Amino acid sequence: MQTISKSNEKSGMLISLLVFVFVVVILLIIALLNAPTMVGPKVMATVKTYLAEVKATAIPFMIAVGVIAVILAYFIAREIRKTYPNKRQFNELIAGYTFLAPYLLVTLTFTIGVILFALYISFTDYDIFTRPTWVGLANYAKAFEGFSDATKRDFLQALYNVFWYSLLVVPIQTGLAILLAVLVNSITSLKQFFRTIFYAPSVTSSVVITMIFMWLYLKDGYINYALQSILGWFGVNFAKVNWLGDPRGLIQLIVEAFGGNIPSSQWYLRGPSIAWMAIMVQNIFTTVPTFMIMFLAALQDINPALYEAAKIDGANNWHVFHKITLPMLKPITSLVVILGTIGTLQVFDQVFLATKGGPLKTSLTPVFLIFQEAMGTSGPINMGYASALAFILAIIIFILTFFQRRTLESGTEMY
Repeated sequence: MQTISKSNEKSGMLISLLVFVFVVVILLIIALLNAPTMVGPKVMATVKTYLAEVKATAIPFMIAVGVIAVILAYFIAREIRKTYPNKRQFNELIAGYTFLAPYLLVTLTFTIGVILFALYISFTDYDIFTRPTWVGLANYAKAFEGFSDATKRDFLQALYNVFWYSLLVVPIQTGLAILLAVLVNSITSLKQFFRTIFYAPSVTSSVVITMIFMWLYLKDGYINYALQSILGWFGVNFAKVNWLGDPRGLIQLIVEAFGGNIPSSQWYLRGPSIAWMAIMVQNIFTTVPTFMIMFLAALQDINPALYEAAKIDGANNWHVFHKITLPMLKPITSLVVILGTIGTLQVFDQVFLATKGGPLKTSLTPVFLIFQEAMGTSGPINMGYASALAFILAIIIFILTFFQRRTLESGTEMY
């Protein structure tokens, strides 16, 4: 028995050692594929030239990933060794990892590896075509230089824009989604028809929707024509608005209506521009139907007996909505608010197609700025700075999501 036990122990140690080596090798190969190197035909010509470039430029990256690989491999090997004496559990563990292997390899190569690559180059000056140069936290500091230098406030301006975007879009789209869901849910006939009609904008390509709205927002487009016609009936002379080209802010317009003025140096007091609010309207139009479907599904789970009891007690429609429907929708409401906030902080396609961040950068967003820096559309390629902006945005989204969950999801367990 002791001989068998020692044999099993040796076999377990050998297998765990093999697993350790295998995991480390696989992770180092993945790191090798994602190593930050200078690209070009000379570097990519052969495996030998590529490895030489990795040796010249990416040794710190490979060492960092190697340390992570050793730590991860150690815990996996320890779990293998602990499980090995129980043959059934060991076989189940191996079978599980075998089935997961394709997914894990793809995720490690094209997700985790890319994230580690981006994290590393965020500390470098890197334009893809030359070797990365270590600059430490300079890229992160550069993002906030706008506090002291007005000519370098692009990232702060972008954060300011998405702040207003989130502040206005999230409550409006959430409220409209709830109201539409309640309306569709109360319809007794043709419910499927109205659900399809309302949901249509969400399944349409955002590119197509943006092009349609750009057409509507033309100075001689249908929106200006409709407003001019309707207000003309009441004797009001409506001046056509350049919806996607007007940089004046909402607060600025209100102040000017009372004879005041907000100077350009106090841009942060002007509020969202007309162009930015026009994009907000488009976003609300396309996202409300998706959230409506989510609320509609949640309404189906509310026990009808609650409404019947409320009606018997003499509650009117407002009391039923306020005291029963809204509280029962609290879990899905918190989810919609969190998803909506994340979506507004990551807005890109509408800006890219409609305004390119203008006018006067009043529709510039962090993701569009990251795109510009990474692709070099507004200057030289700066992948390091773009990566630093991406991680700063990720941290902001994480912090906001964390506090939103702590605030909105408290008390939802009872529902």
